[in-house]
Amino acid sequence: MTETAVCIGSFTAVKTLWEVRIQKINEELRKEKEFRQRLLLVWEERAALAKLKEKIINEDGRAILRIEEEEWKTLPSCLLKLLHLQEWQLHRTSLQKIPQFIGRFHNLVVLDLSRNSIESIPKEIGQLTSLQELLLSYNRIKSVPKEISNCISLERLELAVNRNICDLPPQLSELKKLSHVDLCMNQFTTLPSALLNMPNLEWLDMGGNKLQELPDAIDRMENLHTLWLQRNEINSLPETIGNMKNLSTLVLSNNKLKNIPACMKQMTNLRFVNFRDNPLELEITLPPCENTEEEEQQEMYGIEFMHLYIQESLKKTGMVSFQIPVPLE
Repeated sequence: MTETAVCIGSFTAVKTLWEVRIQKINEELRKEKEFRQRLLLVWEERAALAKLKEKIINEDGRAILRIEEEEWKTLPSCLLKLLHLQEWQLHRTSLQKIPQFIGRFHNLVVLDLSRNSIESIPKEIGQLTSLQELLLSYNRIKSVPKEISNCISLERLELAVNRNICDLPPQLSELKKLSHVDLCMNQFTTLPSALLNMPNLEWLDMGGNKLQELPDAIDRMENLHTLWLQRNEINSLPETIGNMKNLSTLVLSNNKLKNIPACMKQMTNLRFVNFRDNPLELEITLPPCENTEEEEQQEMYGIEFMHLYIQESLKKTGMVSFQIPVPLE
């Protein structure tokens, strides 16, 4: 073997040895980095958990997580160590996402995540069978999952000012206890069929949408006592609205109504209505009040106005007039 061959062989052996050593060092450095990252995550989770625990209060025997005006764009998984929580109140936290592990909080009675930046509702929310209030107003939600229909204890649903919701899944009519729904300032063009089939719905706000008409089946909402429809594009009311015997509050301001249907004289439980800022065809002047106090209490476009309008409308069409009923105290 020549001297050149011996040198080359020795160099190759040394090079291989160094490569092995470098590879081993790099592997040790990688493991050390991973260990430090895991350790950092552990400490961060401990710190986050400690911070979350500081936000827990007890009111009326209920454990509540309350965070106001602090930045929590995401919620850490360490929150799972607080499964005893019965209520979340997270407002103005810039929260962007409801975690999928929300379904494991079986003790939740109230989930209030209003005034955040949430874009979607995870289907896992349907696992919250004890949930009574779901409050998600002032977010960026675009659609409502059908899984909410599994929240069998739900009594209150608020999705106001999300601006992009345009429909509800028909399965929501299965919510037998739901009595309060707020959908104002979204993109509804029609009243969702799910609402018409909710057996215990009592309070509904659909103001600030794009409703052009109300369905003939609106009287199927037999238990409804309050209906807000302000700032829509409604141009007429169905005759069936007169069948809503339990309705006591009806707000129709800022629409496109040209007339008030005579059937509304049958709504004897109606205590408050508002027809302000509609292009009604008849000009109605209420009779003068006897004193200043009475004048201040007079609703310019309220119950008295409605009955007088209907009376004048019937006169104009040649139909028999009727006495203006006096609302019960």
